Amino acid sequence: MVHERTLPTFNTATVHITKQEGLRLYEDMVLGRLFEDKCAEMYYRGKMFGFVHLYNGQEAVSTGVIQAMRPGEDFVSSTYRDHVHALSAGVPAKEVMAELFGKATGCSKGRGGSMHMFSAEHRLLGGYAFVAEGIPVAAGAAFQSKYRREVLGDNSADQVTACFFGDGAANNGQFFETLNMAALWKLPIIFVVENNKWAIGMAHERATSQPEIYKKASVFNMVGVEVDGMDVLAVRAVAQEAVSRARAGEGPTLIEALTYRFRGHSLADPDEMRSKAEKEFWFARDPIKKLAAYLVEQNLADQQELKAIDRKIQDVIDEAVKFAESSPEPDPSELYRFVFAEDE
Repeated sequence: MVHERTLPTFNTATVHITKQEGLRLYEDMVLGRLFEDKCAEMYYRGKMFGFVHLYNGQEAVSTGVIQAMRPGEDFVSSTYRDHVHALSAGVPAKEVMAELFGKATGCSKGRGGSMHMFSAEHRLLGGYAFVAEGIPVAAGAAFQSKYRREVLGDNSADQVTACFFGDGAANNGQFFETLNMAALWKLPIIFVVENNKWAIGMAHERATSQPEIYKKASVFNMVGVEVDGMDVLAVRAVAQEAVSRARAGEGPTLIEALTYRFRGHSLADPDEMRSKAEKEFWFARDPIKKLAAYLVEQNLADQQELKAIDRKIQDVIDEAVKFAESSPEPDPSELYRFVFAEDE
C-alpha cells in the first residue's frame, strides 16, 4: 500500500450551518454520486462511448468548493473528470446526461461528450481533456473579472474563479507559470488540487519531489491550505475563507484536497494498480455517509429526510436518462457549426 499522509483534522464544533445548508450539501453530493453510478450503468450498456472518468468518492471537493461560491455567477474550470463539477455549478442533470449520450440537447450540444462539459449560462468554463489545460483558462477568467473591476470601473465584477485539477497536473509547467502570474497580479482565483493519490496508474508519491502540493504555494508567496477532501464541511470552510480573500482583492489560494476516487481512472481501467487495503481505507471514509451522520447527530436531519432526498435525486437521474434517450442526434448539416464563436 502506498504511504498514507496524515489527514488534516477539522473541528466540527466550529461549523455554523443551518438545516437548509446542510441538506443542500447532502443533496448536491448525492446528485453527483447517483449520476456517476448511472453513467457507469449506461456506459456498460453501450449508451456512451469514448473515455468516461467518474468522480465517485470525490464529491465533497466539488460540493464544498462550488457551494461556497455563487453558482451561476462565479466561474468554474474543470478537468476531464467534469460531470459532477457541472452538476454542482447548476447545469441540469438532463443536459449533462444528454451530452454524455452525444445528443443535441446536451450542454455542449453533443459535441463535447464526457470530457468537454461547458455551459456559458452556468459559468462553467469547460472540462479539458489535456492535463492542466484548464489552469491558464481559469486564470484568464479571473483576470477579466479583475480588469473589469479595477480598470473599467465595473463594481459588480467581483466574481471568483475556482480551478479544479488533479495531483498529476501539479507537475505540469502550466501549473507553475499560471500560479506565478496569479500571485503577481493578485487574481481572484482558487486553485483546487484534487489529490486522489493516483495520476492514472502512477502513484503521486512516485511522481513528484514534493508530495505535499499545498506547500508549493509558498514559492509564489501565495496562501496554501491542506484539507481533508473527504469531509465536505472542512472543504467548505477553507473554500469560504479563500473565496472571501479573493473577492476582497487579496489574491489567490492553493487548496490541496486529500481525496480518493472509488473507481478506476476511467471506466476502461481495470483498476489493478491499487491495493485492496488502500481502497478499503478510503471507502470507510465515504464523504456522503460522513455528512449524513453529522446531520443526524446535530439534529439537522433525520434518516427519513435523507432517504427522501435520495429518492428525489434518483427520480431526477431517471428523468435525465429518459431525456437523453429521447433527444435528437446533432444534425449532420451542422457539422461545422461552433468551430468558431457565433451568435445564436
